[in-house]
Amino acid sequence: MAISISLVLLLLVLAVIFLRNGGLKMSHALVCALLGFFLAGTSMAPTIHEGIAATANVVGSLRP
Repeated sequence: MAISISLVLLLLVLAVIFLRNGGLKMSHALVCALLGFFLAGTSMAPTIHEGIAATANVVGSLRP
């Protein structure tokens, strides 16, 4: 749960930065948000969630 909240906040911050710099138009942000919303309702959602969790575990286990 903490990973998904952190990921959502990171994506939100990136979207705001892109909007402010002019690299992302509001219509593009809306399309991306709708894509994520509808993708969460598909059968691919658990696979995507597991992939993100596995990646977070690998990154979390790295020691500099």
